[in-house]
Amino acid sequence: MSIALGCIADDFTGATDLANNLVRAGMRVVQSIGLPDAPVDDGVDAVVIALKSRTIAPEEAVAQSLLALQWLRSQGPSGRAPQIYFKYCSTFDSTARGNIGPVAEALMDALGCGFTIATPAFPDNQRTVFKGHLFVGDVLLSDSGMRHHPLTPMTDANLVRVLQAQTRRRVGLIEHATVAAGEAAVRARIAALQAEGVSMAIVDAVSNDDLLRLGPALKDMALVTAGSGVAIALPANFGIRPTPQAASLPAACGLQAVVSGSCSVATNAQVAHFIASGRPALAVDPLRIAAGEDEVGKALAWARQHLDSGPVLVYSTAESSAVKAVQGRLGAEQAGALVEQTIAAIARGLVALGVRQLVVAGGETSGACVQALQIAQMRIGPQIAPGVPWCHAMPPTAPDGLHITLKSGNFGAEDFFTQAFAALAH
Repeated sequence: MSIALGCIADDFTGATDLANNLVRAGMRVVQSIGLPDAPVDDGVDAVVIALKSRTIAPEEAVAQSLLALQWLRSQGPSGRAPQIYFKYCSTFDSTARGNIGPVAEALMDALGCGFTIATPAFPDNQRTVFKGHLFVGDVLLSDSGMRHHPLTPMTDANLVRVLQAQTRRRVGLIEHATVAAGEAAVRARIAALQAEGVSMAIVDAVSNDDLLRLGPALKDMALVTAGSGVAIALPANFGIRPTPQAASLPAACGLQAVVSGSCSVATNAQVAHFIASGRPALAVDPLRIAAGEDEVGKALAWARQHLDSGPVLVYSTAESSAVKAVQGRLGAEQAGALVEQTIAAIARGLVALGVRQLVVAGGETSGACVQALQIAQMRIGPQIAPGVPWCHAMPPTAPDGLHITLKSGNFGAEDFFTQAFAALAH
């Protein structure tokens, strides 16, 4: 088996987000949870290694990413290593210490790469970059809900400045006018930046057309760093074109459930919509978990009574003020860990009850659930909403197969939870 593109993602939902865009562009993709410990199927064009490295110490994020790189480089076509793609969030989630800059720099060093680009642009999800500034919808990143993120509050929309604070290398900008002029103009700008001593550049992109114009200029780049948007433009560099077969999965069956630990604005709206539609939903209380109450047992006993009537929702999602109140009582790290472990245990229990179609909302929550379910690899299937596909796994917890989707907290429309199951039924 040899792959054309090897990808390293810094969280689990981000990995499926990237894989989704590659599949849409025609690649057959397998996502591995951590380093693969089993062979990857023949006929796969790309492997995405999902790490949980976005918010850990930069040194550990670098170490994990380099191990992933080592595995991927051994899987390339005969005579050369695959192109490497380091994927981070479309809101450039990071702190002044990293982890985007340190990981990108370490990968460049390991690959002997003298230049790479950086752009979280994902127009399908209203993430655009203009004059080096990241917009979420119609507002700057620093004016969006991300300014209140409990782990990586993003208070500066100037990505050149944000990335420069995280790396020793000089960071520059490839402006929108250059991208709009096409491949030759982008290549000329890269050469000019390198002559100035710049080795990393933020790239403007406000539409999919911009990304498609950028893609050919990245063909010979050993390392690409980006959100998932650029992925729509890379398969064509390998002679791959869109095909429905790339997204095919086994037929769905079994019971349906949603578990949600995200506290994003988008997920709060999705939880509210599900409840308003009259479907069964149960809230998990972090303070009761901390007090030693059996919230897992209570949730599963409740689920037994409702699963036969359609999808159920178990959630710890709350508004930012409520989250801060809990963090004030328990500490941010302890509160987050308690919720993740509880939601993951509930997800495992739901699968034991016969759930075979599972929606998980939240990046950290998804990581905990995938680990609790002992999922090692997932085949990437059809898109539900931009950045969110259905996947299929064969974990020991569900040896007959499990359809699962890992939704980033910020993604999806208000009716995403119900939309997801309808999409799988077609």
